[in-house]
Amino acid sequence: MAEYPLTWDLDIFYNGGSGSASFAAELKGIEDDIAQLDQRLEASSTDPLEQLAATTELVQSILLRLRQSDSFVACLMAQDMKDKAASGLNDRVKTAMAKFLGALTRYDNGLRQIDDTEWRSWLHNASSEIKQVAFNLNERREQAREKLAPELEALAGDLAVDGYHGWGDLYNLIVSGAKFNATGADGEQKTLSAGQMFNRLSDGDRSVRQAAFAEWERVWGELADLCADTLNRIAGFRLKLYDKRGWQSVLKEPLQINRMSEATLDAMWSAIEAGKPELVRYLERKAKLLGVEKLDWHDVSAPLGSSAKTISYDEGAQFIKEQFHKFSPDLAEFTEMALKQGWVEAEDRAGKRPGGFCTAFPKDGQTRIFMTYAGTPDNVSTLAHELGHAYHQHVMNDLPAFSQEYAMNVAETASTFAELIVSDSAMKAATDKEEKIGLLENKIQNSVAFYMNIHARFLFETRFFEKRRQGMVTAAELSELMEAAQREAFSGTLGEVHPHFWASKLHFYLTDVPFYNFPYTFGYLFSAGIYARAQQEGPAFAERYVQLLRDTGSMTVEELAQKHLGVKLDEEGFWRDAVALTNEDIKLFLELTNE
Repeated sequence: MAEYPLTWDLDIFYNGGSGSASFAAELKGIEDDIAQLDQRLEASSTDPLEQLAATTELVQSILLRLRQSDSFVACLMAQDMKDKAASGLNDRVKTAMAKFLGALTRYDNGLRQIDDTEWRSWLHNASSEIKQVAFNLNERREQAREKLAPELEALAGDLAVDGYHGWGDLYNLIVSGAKFNATGADGEQKTLSAGQMFNRLSDGDRSVRQAAFAEWERVWGELADLCADTLNRIAGFRLKLYDKRGWQSVLKEPLQINRMSEATLDAMWSAIEAGKPELVRYLERKAKLLGVEKLDWHDVSAPLGSSAKTISYDEGAQFIKEQFHKFSPDLAEFTEMALKQGWVEAEDRAGKRPGGFCTAFPKDGQTRIFMTYAGTPDNVSTLAHELGHAYHQHVMNDLPAFSQEYAMNVAETASTFAELIVSDSAMKAATDKEEKIGLLENKIQNSVAFYMNIHARFLFETRFFEKRRQGMVTAAELSELMEAAQREAFSGTLGEVHPHFWASKLHFYLTDVPFYNFPYTFGYLFSAGIYARAQQEGPAFAERYVQLLRDTGSMTVEELAQKHLGVKLDEEGFWRDAVALTNEDIKLFLELTNE
């Protein structure tokens, strides 16, 4: 009997799935409170600062419940892409979110209208509840000064439901209808969903990978025109809104969301470029080991050595828990609880959306993890990654709603740190040479993904937006941009590339967060630096790590690094040291595979 359930428990939040009466009541309560917030913001007050304190409490209450509602609907849609009722609920949540954001625009406008001296005095004398979110209030106040008039921002938010976000929802519909043909081990023909087919792209058998990749490209090629139209509309909406706000750079919003400077982003990519020659040596050695002149796209993440074995879900989960325990018993206890209580949806079945995610239910102080587990080493890494996200939210559950709003780049820090714990511990414990090569190669794969694959996505998206300013970009042009970005980011090491990657990758179509790419690389390298510090300081660092995570919603990344690590992120030094850790792994890999 399996020790850990393969499917998650959502009924603990709202019993009855997309037909849940309790969830309908939750939405009604949120909608009523947003209406109340609107009334409060429109009413005049003899003491606006006293009213602000009460309004801030209501705003945070709505925010927690909206986040939870959005998570619930996302889980329903991910577990069954044919759930039409869930799609209807998604529209209702998005509508409520738009109304809330419209109200927040007026709330933020009220913040920016307060005199600077009066503002500082109010914060100084405010309650402890307000002082806890002072960073967030200051941030909202400053950002409000760079936006349109509140009524125009509210209008843009309302129009975005059926416009901007509607295009993102259309992409989900396109993916749900994608069907892939495959041959099973018994020679029988099967029809697979995108999530199931994706797992075949990293199969240990190259002939299986080749066939899967050819089919993957064929299907996305057939869907390319639909995907291209969708992507163009999403980018067009963003560009128009940026233009009206007077924003010149398409990176302004993602950098603002991630609370980081462009100088930090540039320093990070510069350090990565300097370290790529070592990765090239690794990729060339891998091609030799696979018996090919150059790696094709589907070869890059192909397993080597004993890492090609199938790992059961219970084995993978147990392994992760054991490695976590070496760093922090608290992290291991949390992991055991999450796995036992059905926080993870891992079943390999048709009808699920592709990919993996972790999403928060902050009202109940829980999270849920989604993935399709097929027993690959990559699946184990994904599970560890998502459990890292879950722990991050876990240690922040007692903080105010505003202070829990940490950005994607630091969210990816916790997840990739969790992956590092697992991969490094496993590699050190391995005694068999083949096993060590497999584990080491799996670890280096993360570096390839974050330094090269993510870099290709960043280059593609940056160039796509520039081209989109001139008009619609065709599917063929998008594929050309993607191919050029992949060849550049992988330093010319690839044979066959993945031209339709832009169509197959959900991240380009997410409308909540633009440029859903560079924060992954930031998180990976930042976590590498943190991991190096943890190695130096030993068990005592576990508590400091928790304190760092708790500050992620209340500081810029530069402030966070300075306070907890004593380093400057807008200079290359920290990033070069983090990249150098990968070079050590590559050096060992080359030694072990030297014939």
